[in-house]
Amino acid sequence: MKLAVRDIVLMGNPILLRTADLIRPEEFGTPALAALIKDLQDTMVAMSGAGIAAPQIGVSKQITIFGGFKSPRYPDAEAVPYTILCNPVLTPLSDEMADDWEGCLSVPGLRGVVPRYEHLRYQGMDENGQPIDRQASGFHARVAQHECDHLFGKLYPMRITDMSKFGFTEVLFPNQLPPED
Repeated sequence: MKLAVRDIVLMGNPILLRTADLIRPEEFGTPALAALIKDLQDTMVAMSGAGIAAPQIGVSKQITIFGGFKSPRYPDAEAVPYTILCNPVLTPLSDEMADDWEGCLSVPGLRGVVPRYEHLRYQGMDENGQPIDRQASGFHARVAQHECDHLFGKLYPMRITDMSKFGFTEVLFPNQLPPED
């Protein structure tokens, strides 16, 4: 089967700065949504991402996928369950925040330290409109927040609080892979 790898939309494109459209009830379980999910999955795997959101491939829809395989970009990260998440709502479960390095397929070659909630609940629907309600911590919580940010017009550099911890990967981490979330 041929992979459906799509071009990644890069920072600066206005689609990444707007709230994506909700997946409408009649769209769940359709061939069109299945094709979009396949494009997201193929692109995420081809780019070695931990996740990807529809706006990153130029589709303004509130759907993201993440987890499910060991990304070479995050070799030390704990496993994250494969998730297809539509129309998400994130709720912090505590005020505890953690700073860690992030990168993004839409912001290639750069890394930055981003504060994120350490524990959260995410709710939404799967590709068939069935409810999803999970609690996540650590890397799982970080990935969910990062990917859902894409659905609401946020990129990780907008969340960086210390710009001295933001820059080009090869400058920040010469001769080594960057530390991962």
